[in-house]
Amino acid sequence: MKKLSDIPDIDKPREKLAHRGVQSLSSHELLMVLLGSGLPGRDVSALATDILKVIEKEKDNITLDKLTKVQGIGKAKAGQILSAFELAKRYLFKDEKKIRNTDDILSLVQDIRDKKQEHFITITLTGASGLIEKREVFKGTVNYSMVHPREIFADAISDRAAGIIFVHNHPADDAQPSEADIKLTHQLCEAAKLMGIQVIDHIIVTKNNYFSFQAEGMLNK
Repeated sequence: MKKLSDIPDIDKPREKLAHRGVQSLSSHELLMVLLGSGLPGRDVSALATDILKVIEKEKDNITLDKLTKVQGIGKAKAGQILSAFELAKRYLFKDEKKIRNTDDILSLVQDIRDKKQEHFITITLTGASGLIEKREVFKGTVNYSMVHPREIFADAISDRAAGIIFVHNHPADDAQPSEADIKLTHQLCEAAKLMGIQVIDHIIVTKNNYFSFQAEGMLNK
């Protein structure tokens, strides 16, 4: 006969996970497992409760700053939680997102529209316009000799992408393309042809405006 001390305490989330499976855990318990432990004066259950409130309120708009406002959650732990969410999105939900129009693209790049530095983003797509991946490939004051097609298309080839969208921001509220922007776009379109990848658009965004090469008929000129 087993001693009482030998019987697993399945009320503890980790023991419950091990003996009943991860599906048996509540959202609160899942967070307790992810956090691992509490802090002096704050046990892991209290931390999980507060984080769950942030998640339920913010849903798709959870950020590092919002999580670190929870008492006892530092950047390292907040980053761990965000990383778990991002990993789940990439592998479980990425096929649900379709890119059908410019508004869909703009919704993906809201985070760079008011940045003080230029950010160059690529968005890779399946043949059915399904989102494969959004990536930041360059950040800083853009010297276009540094934005090379080799780096930009390496991930697209790895993704086996049928299409690609380029997006970058102008820190000043002027979305009109510069000569360098136009030259780079033509260079990328030519490189894409050689690889059999369709360039869907190149969009320049600012805080309040945007410019679409495709809408302006400038994508392949």
